Amino acid sequence: MAIQGPIPVSFDQVFPHGCYVVGEVEQVKDFDASSKGRTVYAKDKNTGELVWQVAVMDADPTVKAGQKTVSVKILSPVQPVVPAALPGLPFVPVEFDGMTATAYVNQNTGRLAWSIRATAMRPPRTAATPAKTSAGKDIAA
Repeated sequence: MAIQGPIPVSFDQVFPHGCYVVGEVEQVKDFDASSKGRTVYAKDKNTGELVWQVAVMDADPTVKAGQKTVSVKILSPVQPVVPAALPGLPFVPVEFDGMTATAYVNQNTGRLAWSIRATAMRPPRTAATPAKTSAGKDIAA
């Protein structure tokens, strides 16, 4: 099989309606390497980067309520910072760069699930302004 390891995906493929931070950024513990009184934090097997996670709510109105909140793992040597809140919004909108998806079987349900990873978290890009043609007419960017 040609697919090996995580599958590169774009933010728009995973969250076409956007997503919002609904939790704190936390460092992921390596439960296999940790022992009583000694916590070991997870590192990515391929890059050696520390692994952090943040809960986000998918803004897709068609997603079932029980599936709206997902955890995105971020590979970074330092704790990622949640973007500044926007006035009038109860949650912080966010986008991720360098995203990958890895399929696995959920042990509790026996169903296919996805582990989502990213290399960076940032504020959403604003809507692109239309580009101008040489005649001065707007075209889609």
